Amino acid sequence: MVSAEPDEDALSDLPALPKRASTAEYAAETLRRQIADGKLRPGTQLREGAIATAFSISRNTVREAFRLLAHKRLVEHALHRGVYVREVSAAEVRELYATRRLVQPLGIDAALRDPDCVAALGERVEAGATAAAEDDWDAAGTANIDFHRVMMAGCGSDHVTAMFEQVLAELRLAFLLTTDHKGLHAPFVGANHQLLALLAAGDRDGAQAGLQRYLLDAERIVLSLLHPDPTA
Repeated sequence: MVSAEPDEDALSDLPALPKRASTAEYAAETLRRQIADGKLRPGTQLREGAIATAFSISRNTVREAFRLLAHKRLVEHALHRGVYVREVSAAEVRELYATRRLVQPLGIDAALRDPDCVAALGERVEAGATAAAEDDWDAAGTANIDFHRVMMAGCGSDHVTAMFEQVLAELRLAFLLTTDHKGLHAPFVGANHQLLALLAAGDRDGAQAGLQRYLLDAERIVLSLLHPDPTA
């Protein structure tokens, strides 16, 4: 569903592309980062002319960038209305978490085989705890995402990594629809610490069970924030 008005200020503030980098790939990556950082929010219209001017590229190049972003399911074309940053539905959130429950156990096994991975996960847990103590919930959310990204990167598979990055990108769109960042991220600062402790102890069964509880809780929290119960 398209709901947000065109955000001309956000488009006018797009950073310039490096010289000799005026390609669809660079433009798409720059827009992707703007979306991931919440500067171009779900529902925002991406005006072809404004982006072409901001990047000093042709409209054809902008259209190719849109095609690349659509392939990554970050934007959508509304018939006769233009291109918008995509809004993720509740059904899609459920599908994304179902995918995570299938795939992320591979990351648990990978981490158990690699002490360096466990150490890197510990750094992300510490970063999340520091951000929470400073009441910086955006940084806490970034640390949380990085925790799971590092875990899956331990699988050593480019295909698994690419697929998981796609899942994270779409979930980020859902996160951007919420305004309660503390409510979204606070429960998982401690949950990440618990997962880390199980991995450090070599407790595979405990870590796998903990991961499944974690993802079920995350799905419930995200859905409750996107669609609050009016009777609650």
